[in-house]
Amino acid sequence: MVDSQRRLPAEWEPQSGVMLAWPHVESDWADLLDQVRPVVIEIVRQVARCESVLLLVDEAETVREILTASGVSMERVRLVELPTNDTWTRDYGPVTVRDGDAPCLLDFGFNGWGLKFAADRDNRASRHLYAAGLFGANPLQTVGLILEGGSIESDGAGTILTTSDCLLSANRNPHLNQSGIEAELKQLFGASQVLWLNHGHLAGDDTDNHIDILARFVPGNTIVHMLCDDPDDPHFEAFAAMHEELKGFRNAAGEPYRLVALPWPKPKKNRHGGLLAPSYANFLMINGVVLVPVYGDAKDAEALETVFGCFHDREVIGIDCSPLLEQGGSLHCMTMQFPTGVIG
Repeated sequence: MVDSQRRLPAEWEPQSGVMLAWPHVESDWADLLDQVRPVVIEIVRQVARCESVLLLVDEAETVREILTASGVSMERVRLVELPTNDTWTRDYGPVTVRDGDAPCLLDFGFNGWGLKFAADRDNRASRHLYAAGLFGANPLQTVGLILEGGSIESDGAGTILTTSDCLLSANRNPHLNQSGIEAELKQLFGASQVLWLNHGHLAGDDTDNHIDILARFVPGNTIVHMLCDDPDDPHFEAFAAMHEELKGFRNAAGEPYRLVALPWPKPKKNRHGGLLAPSYANFLMINGVVLVPVYGDAKDAEALETVFGCFHDREVIGIDCSPLLEQGGSLHCMTMQFPTGVIG
């Protein structure tokens, strides 16, 4: 039975802060720190203009000196020394629901995107933060389900959007079929329906097609999504099929969504020659601002204009996230937002 008092807020609703993790020498960023740290610094700088930042670090004083020297205002930045495997807090940070008016943080199991990478430290992060009092008096509920935050989208009105490739992966919850997972999602998030995307993928992605690199809910009953316009691109057919799926989706009231297509940037190659396909859909909504990843591509300006068209009441800021692609993610993947009332 679905809990009618529980709701997963939309990302554009008021927030109290955003969590990130600092790239360190014991992570996969070890030989790319000079490239990736400036990206993290810029994300922290922009978020701290609007709300609190909770930054997980390996050594607080050193990071404080780096941020201060970079001109980051530290008034809203809280550094927490906590060992992590990696920096993708979207996928191991707690997901916050509202039980009535009160926040409740859900601590899902994290197994390195289906047992692909070490995740022991990341999987414990939420419990360590809770034990340290970082979430105030708000409860933390440990959930017996493997789930990453980047695999789900909420419109704040009863609909969860996800992908079948990710949530039905055999290495996540093999004891549950699609109907079983759907029942869990409805119960945990107070949702009335789950919409499953069966098409769409990005080269260089290790997440089994997280929804936040493909299609995103934004205000006004709208879904912003990637769409490939190059018939010679290997992504073309999959994204065309995804677009057709999105056309058939309806919200909880039975209404079709307005669809807005983001431009298709040129694919990039990583330092080993592997193909990467950057996604403009991996943007982050914070108080009064939308932070959009850009990649030094000719389509960057069009992407920013497209996002601005969905947020006339917010500032839209582009951040060059090209270095993040080397590990298969981008801006939204680096962050986890907290609704109002969670952190100060």
